[in-house]
Amino acid sequence: MNRLSIGVLTSGGDSPGMNACIRAVVRTALYKGYSVYGIKNGYSGLLHNDIIDMNSDTSVSGIIALGGTILKTSRCKEFYHKEGRQVAAECLKQRNINALIVIGGDGSFTGASLLSEEQGIPVICLPGTIDNDIYGTDMSIGYDTAINTALSAIDKIRDTATSHERIFLIEVMGRDSGHITVATAISSGAEKAIVPEHTKSFEEVVNQIRNCASCKEGSSIIILAEGLHKGEDAKLIKAISDLENEERIRYTRLGHIQRGGSPSAYDRILASRLGVASVHALEEGQSNIMIGLISGKIKYTQISEAISKTKDINQSLYSLVDILH
Repeated sequence: MNRLSIGVLTSGGDSPGMNACIRAVVRTALYKGYSVYGIKNGYSGLLHNDIIDMNSDTSVSGIIALGGTILKTSRCKEFYHKEGRQVAAECLKQRNINALIVIGGDGSFTGASLLSEEQGIPVICLPGTIDNDIYGTDMSIGYDTAINTALSAIDKIRDTATSHERIFLIEVMGRDSGHITVATAISSGAEKAIVPEHTKSFEEVVNQIRNCASCKEGSSIIILAEGLHKGEDAKLIKAISDLENEERIRYTRLGHIQRGGSPSAYDRILASRLGVASVHALEEGQSNIMIGLISGKIKYTQISEAISKTKDINQSLYSLVDILH
């Protein structure tokens, strides 16, 4: 490969630590004497030539503590089509960018893999999602911050639940993944964790709450993943109100608060390690891989494998919720 000229973008849902990762990519590239460019608004920036020069240390000064992403992010429907990816490749060639680093989740990885396969552009993907559902890494960028943000909110809700002897149903993010649910349930001392891996219908959600013995009296905290009951909060409360009465049950959706905020020390370090490793991987001639961290060590995984394989919740941790409630 000729002298590296690297483009970096963030795609899909934002997560705390993305800025720390961008910073690591930029500063590592500059340290190595390579050119580096920021692509705005995810893949949309590739299609519309929305690219900024980041060939200065000051381009990423002060961003390590910021949540969100300074490059912005979006989901680009045009990139789903081969014609759109062809336009993106032409844009990269016009800007003399010969390698791409993508920070995002599995949807972003799919687009990156197709771009690499079709256009021959070296692509490295880094896992940036609070859901922590990416195969090939123990932790994804933003997950640690998200569970601590959720935990802080749940601890406060516990005070009210105890004071009024109420049952609080608290919805956390993770539509198809229970990683956040399990982690926050254990760390908050919740009485129950309801995860999509073990719950497939609205009726199962209701039955799991009904069978939670701790809900019969006193206060209780039940954590459930979003998407399990299709947003039917009122219907869910009505279905379980015979536990006591409807007035005793409260529903709280933590929502997008989990995506924001200054990243934790862990997420800053993880993002920095992965960002540095991505530039090293390009130097080695690597392409179409995702870089993760497993047992404290940098790990390369083929993007196709990261996309196709499922990262299950830790069953031993899941069982702790029922043991410790």
